[in-house]
Amino acid sequence: MRQYYFKQLSVLVLCFTLTCLIYNAMEEYSFAGRDTLVMTTTLPLQERGIIGDDEYNILIDLTESVLYLFKGDEFVKKYIIAQGKPSSPSPIGVWRIANKARSWGSGFGSRWMGLNVPWGIYGIHGTNKPGSIGSMASAGCFRMHNRDVEELYDIVPNGTVVVVHGGQFGNIGNGLEVLEPGDRKSHVLEVQKRLKSLGYYKSSIDGIYGEGMKSALISFKKDRGLPITHTVDMATYEALGILPFE
Repeated sequence: MRQYYFKQLSVLVLCFTLTCLIYNAMEEYSFAGRDTLVMTTTLPLQERGIIGDDEYNILIDLTESVLYLFKGDEFVKKYIIAQGKPSSPSPIGVWRIANKARSWGSGFGSRWMGLNVPWGIYGIHGTNKPGSIGSMASAGCFRMHNRDVEELYDIVPNGTVVVVHGGQFGNIGNGLEVLEPGDRKSHVLEVQKRLKSLGYYKSSIDGIYGEGMKSALISFKKDRGLPITHTVDMATYEALGILPFE
């Protein structure tokens, strides 16, 4: 009996976590199209068309290397996955499945579900290296056992919301990283978001450190009396209000 109640409590916690992650993320972002990420206003989730009661949705918790499948807010199943290596981390944020394919390519197992991450090609897929499941082993994608990805592939359609949770600090996962022009990652997206909210960044929030972000960062540093470089260092994070204890 105790195990039964513990299991039910765990499911409730998972549902609450997924709802909070999606709600917080969509307070700031919404997908205008398949691949464009733009700022948006605050609306109830169902009015924004994020998740309906009959829609499947996915939470990937990188702190556990586990993919959780939900239908509405009802827990359905969990799968162990492999995630990106420290040198090629998986993309943290709220995404959607943008395309699906069978036998997408060598090394990707029997199924592929691509995500609309703007700074690279990432997806949920099978593998020919089943021993890597449960570890940090990929180039950023989410590997599953082929039998698991085939099951998931048949359940979730294109457009399914995929929340990737990377740790206690939101889009920056479990810590800060020094950024340079050309970087493509969740940390860049968080800096772009802060620069945009302060009125410096005018381009799209895409997680790519390009010319628009370089110009915005220089203007921000001049106004804050910081050394004029293109590097996003710890002092820059602090000035932007991006702190590890947020």
